[in-house]
Amino acid sequence: MDHSPLEAEIRVRIQKAGPMSVRQFMSYCLTHPDYGYYMTRDPLGRTGDFTTSPEISQVFGELIGLWAASAWHLMGQPENVRLVELGPGRGTMLLDALRAAQVVPKFRQAIVVHLVEASPVLRKRQEVSFGALDVPVMWHESFEDVPEGQVIVLANEFVDALPVNQAIKQFNGWYERTVEIDNAGSLAFGISDEQIPLFEQMLPPQVRDAPIGSIYEWRSEHLGLAIGQRVVSQHGAALIVDYGHAQSAVGETLQAVGGHAFANPLVSPGEVDLTAHVDFQALALAAERMGARTFGPVEQAQFLRNLGVEKRALALKAYVPREKGDEVDAGVQRLLGEGRGEMGRLFKAIAFADPKLGDLPGFEPVP
Repeated sequence: MDHSPLEAEIRVRIQKAGPMSVRQFMSYCLTHPDYGYYMTRDPLGRTGDFTTSPEISQVFGELIGLWAASAWHLMGQPENVRLVELGPGRGTMLLDALRAAQVVPKFRQAIVVHLVEASPVLRKRQEVSFGALDVPVMWHESFEDVPEGQVIVLANEFVDALPVNQAIKQFNGWYERTVEIDNAGSLAFGISDEQIPLFEQMLPPQVRDAPIGSIYEWRSEHLGLAIGQRVVSQHGAALIVDYGHAQSAVGETLQAVGGHAFANPLVSPGEVDLTAHVDFQALALAAERMGARTFGPVEQAQFLRNLGVEKRALALKAYVPREKGDEVDAGVQRLLGEGRGEMGRLFKAIAFADPKLGDLPGFEPVP
């Protein structure tokens, strides 16, 4: 049986070193330097594997740009601010955001754009998209590479692609879930031979009484800690929009998507996208440990409505042909709706800021 180049490499790794953790498997699949999913393709859009909010409607990015301008105002309108996007994809959201920010000329003049992008394919596309931009643009491999200074951080569908660990509860404790080769010669999920020591004490209280067979997922706290430290020490703010659960809970959410359809995450490694839901509670706790103030999470529909999405859509429709106006309505409905394939409830927004900034926009309670 023929295997993808990455699967062949994963099999050799397992045969030599034993089963690998789910986190290691996900990391291999997404960021392997030669065969990783994000390292070899542009996955966005109708011809790719999935579509994100900025690709659905320009209104999304425009509202994010106005949110960033409001945050800058609360920061005291600094003359130099690092506008950072984590995982900018094609750059669609930030380009829309910067266009909308033209209504605040001093903010536009203060911006230096910093793009954190690991994919060489997407970075080349971004270099073309941002080539004629009238603000400075810099690229970085990681968030830590962004130079110190007052900062506004944006991330849309970035955290869900960070690798997750998985543990499964057995009668005598929690064991790490692994990827192994089964008796039929196929990649399969397995369970580590050794119990994770003291794992239950580290779990959120609401998870500790989970029934046998439950799966718990967690990510490294590194991103939350780094963002929390930056916004507090640099008097800044960060906005993250992604899909996931507001409270830590058990349940497997690891999924694969290819060609806009769900796929088996263990089939064709490196050829399909792997993601897992964001645990917003865990992300918030990490940022708060560094002194940051948390806003949200709130459902995407509420966040966008608080920012005036319907008013912005009406203004846009006034300048486009009728058929384009129908597209605007359809896009906004997908951003706000709760039906199949719609994003209003599953997607959530959360923000972190230096407590000195005061209240950030978009997180007001529902009237």
